[in-house]
Amino acid sequence: MSRLFPGTREHRQTVEGVEIFARIGGEGPPLLLIHGFPQTHAMWHRIAPTLMQRFTCVMPDLRGYGFSACPPNDPANAAYSKRAMAKDLIGLMQSLGYRKFAVAGHDRGGRVGYRMALDHPAAVSCLAVLDIVPTYTMWHRFTVKLAMKTYHWLFLAQPNPLPEMLIEQNPVGYLDYTIASWTKSKDLSAFSEDALAEYRTHYATPEHIHATCNDYRAGATYDLTADEEDRAAGRRISCPTLALWGKAGIPSETDGPLAAWREWCDVVEGHGIDAGHFLAEENPDETLAALLPFLERHAD
Repeated sequence: MSRLFPGTREHRQTVEGVEIFARIGGEGPPLLLIHGFPQTHAMWHRIAPTLMQRFTCVMPDLRGYGFSACPPNDPANAAYSKRAMAKDLIGLMQSLGYRKFAVAGHDRGGRVGYRMALDHPAAVSCLAVLDIVPTYTMWHRFTVKLAMKTYHWLFLAQPNPLPEMLIEQNPVGYLDYTIASWTKSKDLSAFSEDALAEYRTHYATPEHIHATCNDYRAGATYDLTADEEDRAAGRRISCPTLALWGKAGIPSETDGPLAAWREWCDVVEGHGIDAGHFLAEENPDETLAALLPFLERHAD
């Protein structure tokens, strides 16, 4: 990991009994960078050096991923809800002395980020979401084309042990096939060997396979209900929000990512990036060109 993030340090913090790992580097206003499935904080390695010139970057592994703990699940899937993950990271940032900070999240990390902005608005100065639309939008507006591209939403959410039993037969093969299929080039050329080794090492363990399935089970139950309740109550994301998506990414199959976010945000801007799902690794330069000016305007 030192090759991916020179000049950074490791930090571990236990929040309500769950140990959360984070890598920290840089100086300036705090910026929380949250990874997605099936990756770890290593996904930020191509853009972190530039961001660390301007911000103190805190890059955690979500519960159930990477070096963080895999707590047991519960019947309501609350343990792997984005609400629980957001609380983990609020506790992590508070342990570092940060009460308010900028947030950028990719994939599942974007869902944790927007849940944090809804549940803890005083903590989030601005929010960037990479290649997602809200969970509510995904479940309520599935099309055949979108469902084919995101079959994993339904597969991973199936009751234990079905997806675990199938993935455990060849976890590295499943991971490689999955992430390759979501890139613009449909191969693994966008990923460094060091980052791939990190993803494969962690994902291949049964506890991580189970935890990440629980993440998607929460998405189909607890997280969807939380979004439905917010929508019914008229709750919105009040902080400045940037939505970026790959022009060949997953939200490109929807009616329009920016239109979806306008239904949830008071102030939102954004555009597509020449990439598939993995913006920060497939096209770091264009991602930084969009992300950095937004953060410089709005991060405290």
